[in-house]
Amino acid sequence: MIWKREDAEAAHAAPDQDRAADRPKDRPKDRKDTRMTDNDEVTIVGTGARLEGNVVSAGSLRIDGQVKGQINADGDVVLSPQSQVEADIRAQNVSIAGKFKGNVIVKGKAHLAHGGRIDGNITSKTLVIEEGATFQGQSVMDQQAVQVAQQAVPAHPLATPEPPPAETAKVP
Repeated sequence: MIWKREDAEAAHAAPDQDRAADRPKDRPKDRKDTRMTDNDEVTIVGTGARLEGNVVSAGSLRIDGQVKGQINADGDVVLSPQSQVEADIRAQNVSIAGKFKGNVIVKGKAHLAHGGRIDGNITSKTLVIEEGATFQGQSVMDQQAVQVAQQAVPAHPLATPEPPPAETAKVP
């Protein structure tokens, strides 16, 4: 069984209504935690977890443990400082603070935090590399390349996505 916050809030709706008078007027009734995307679903792979294979998330994904294989998320992917991931990542945005080996394909921003390490290629619209981070690979920062890469399915895990062909200039 999967626990969902909405189900728990619905089950406890009556006691929450009794406390409505005690709540400050500027605070909303259904206060939500800050999320990475508009989708409230966040899947967490804990510190002691080791996963191998394909990880698919309908929302955002936070990895604190170890993952080997492929990661596909409809939302954002966050790799914490203690994470160790060897995979290809496809997501909206990604933030890497741990050790990562593989390829990253995101529609928006790829963020490499202080202490993070990427050994692989990045295809994104925006790339941010903080001081103290290590990046070994190639980056493609082009919206058209991101769209092409999102449509291409790699032949095997850790396959390198190919950038779109360069245009040739004709000189008269």
